Amino acid sequence: MSFAFARSRYRQADTIFQENATRPYDVVFVTLKELSRSLGVLAAVQGSGRPLPADHVNRALTAIYILQSSLDFEQGGEIAGDLFQLYEFARFHVLKAWRDDADARLTEAAEAMSEILEAWKEIGPQLETPPE
Repeated sequence: MSFAFARSRYRQADTIFQENATRPYDVVFVTLKELSRSLGVLAAVQGSGRPLPADHVNRALTAIYILQSSLDFEQGGEIAGDLFQLYEFARFHVLKAWRDDADARLTEAAEAMSEILEAWKEIGPQLETPPE
């Protein structure tokens, strides 16, 4: 899928994601940030006896969908496939937790997405275009 598609999905979810992003890097950054935050909230609530906050379940699933559908498997090769699998891991465990499955590994999913977010932050400056 293209970044234009991801950007349009992002804009459709604008009430969920409050930041304005226009560059492909920014769309992915904001989406990863939201996913990481929502997974963190869900992991904190898991096992507390309280129900998972539906808004964070929806945000996490929307972010995962945006991230998966924006991957370019032709240009991204093995990395794109690995990212897809990590996003799928997070999706699978969010859904498990939503069904009150005690085996849901939300903390692991949250940690994985935080690592991806940190790596994404590191490559951001490399993508900046110098002023003309």
